[in-house]
Amino acid sequence: MRKLIQTIQNIWKIEDLKNRILMTLAFIAIYRFGSFVVIPGVDPSQLAALQAQSADGLLGLLNMFTGGAFSQASIFALGIMPYISASIVIQLLGMAIPYFQKLQREGESGRRKINNITRYLTIVITGGQAPGYIANLKNTLPETAFLLGESAFWLSSIIILVTGTLFVMWLGEKITDGGVGNGISLLIMIGIIAVLPSSLSSEFAMALNAQSGGLVIFLLEMVILVVVIALCILLVQGTRRIPVQYAKRVVGNKQYGGVRQFIPLKVNAAGVMPIIFAQAIMFVPVTLAGFSDDLTGIASTLSDFTGFWYNCLFFILVVVFTYFYTAITVNPKQMAEDMKRNGGFIPGVKPGRKTAEYLDNIMSRITLPGSLYLGVIAILPGIALNIKPDMTPQFAQFFGGTSLLIMVGVVLDTLQQIESHLLMRHYDGLMEKGKIKGKSSGSMM
Repeated sequence: MRKLIQTIQNIWKIEDLKNRILMTLAFIAIYRFGSFVVIPGVDPSQLAALQAQSADGLLGLLNMFTGGAFSQASIFALGIMPYISASIVIQLLGMAIPYFQKLQREGESGRRKINNITRYLTIVITGGQAPGYIANLKNTLPETAFLLGESAFWLSSIIILVTGTLFVMWLGEKITDGGVGNGISLLIMIGIIAVLPSSLSSEFAMALNAQSGGLVIFLLEMVILVVVIALCILLVQGTRRIPVQYAKRVVGNKQYGGVRQFIPLKVNAAGVMPIIFAQAIMFVPVTLAGFSDDLTGIASTLSDFTGFWYNCLFFILVVVFTYFYTAITVNPKQMAEDMKRNGGFIPGVKPGRKTAEYLDNIMSRITLPGSLYLGVIAILPGIALNIKPDMTPQFAQFFGGTSLLIMVGVVLDTLQQIESHLLMRHYDGLMEKGKIKGKSSGSMM
């Protein structure tokens, strides 16, 4: 406890870090406040049907990602997922279209252009999803819940929903630039944490009402949850260390090099982004169907997150996106060139092209088990509900899956950034021994 108090005092002494944390908390508070602001023209007292619709299933998961804004008919009802979808499209185009490849090589100016294109595409995607959400409201809520005329309500609601998503995107970017952590991931995590207390209390109430053994089963569920959290932390922090020898060189009267260091290659270099990307793709069937529960055929099959085909496709997408995002974030050729420029080499491997091939082979080998591990954890909620069908669906989402992995990854990344600020100013870190390894340790999300 004394260590924690001392750490908080150290954080408060660092003006820049204190301002960053306060700014982050302020933007999070704005985001949470906005999730309770109902779309003008909708009676807040008649949202029971919408809340019941989004209590479970894929809509329940979408509601979790928006921090309950979906079921509140909020101005932030579509959340940040349209921006995530736009990012997926742009990054895929970067692999296929020369123009986007050229922008990626232009450094900061190219990144700004890509960000602007992503924002414009977010407007297009949100403009397509907003009518689907409004149609779902019209089909779900009673006619008396709507207080405006048909045309006025449709036009104003589409504009508000698009603006709401753009505002959330802006909040995320501001947190990334001037706050602590990755803003987009942090907002998703805050939305997930917002529904954790109600999910936990619902599961506990169900255990109390069980005829026999309810509390014992609940205790077992909590033990399993702790184990899964430990597995998620292991996945986020797992690395393979590659030894690098630096040759001796003398400059003037000083000697440099001659030491051995290690490159930490992460087992999951992609962080939680494969999970977020894959989940955004899995929301497509419901989006195309206008967020309706009345789905048929393939749309119905791919909207049942406890079903075999949903989890099979979700698993494959997670594995594919893990390789895809690792290829984007880890550049073996650049690493080999930097190593050679600084007089370093991997023992037994020639510098230059051979080193790049060696690092590429190592990354391919460690990414395979990492991607499979990530995929298994991603589908654990569906497995948990099939084993215990009476489990609360929202509580089941914390048995691995998108929710838990995002929470663990983002929390570790944020704490690691705070620790970096402390260590940079010669204060003790957040832990007495060792360092926190977040997603940014070795690779950026």
